[in-house]
Amino acid sequence: MKNDNLISTHSDQKIHRKLRREITASASATRALGEQLAQQLAPGDLVTLQGELGAGKTTLVQGIARGLGIKETATSPTFVLILEHMGNIPLLHLDAYRLENRGGEPICYDALRDAGVLDLLAREDAVKIVEWPERISDVLPVARFEIRISEGATEDERIIEISESTAT
Repeated sequence: MKNDNLISTHSDQKIHRKLRREITASASATRALGEQLAQQLAPGDLVTLQGELGAGKTTLVQGIARGLGIKETATSPTFVLILEHMGNIPLLHLDAYRLENRGGEPICYDALRDAGVLDLLAREDAVKIVEWPERISDVLPVARFEIRISEGATEDERIIEISESTAT
């Protein structure tokens, strides 16, 4: 894994601090990075994951789950929306990919509430991971870790950018 430190930026509503940039050469290295990241997470933390389909979001989540002491292999909740995994710290995993109205409009607040998204975000006893956060950005708190995964120079290489946003 290669680690590059990045800089901080400020806006009127939040402080966005880029913590690090990692390059992993394989799926197992991406899982190992997830395990390392889990050691920095605490109950109540929110992590958003962005990346194209197949970028490695679920692979990273598998490592985070293992790092939180979860024995089962984490899978993508694409078709069930939310999965809860029990470990030393529970992990709530939301895949918001299918959360949109016809025509690409953001899903309404009531539908998010009825789907359990707002309850998930309110939980303070678990680490919460949201894939495709742009689909529900209106209800996400400012304070969160943000991870962007993209393909690297080879088929297995991934570029993983990790930042933290806090409210000002």
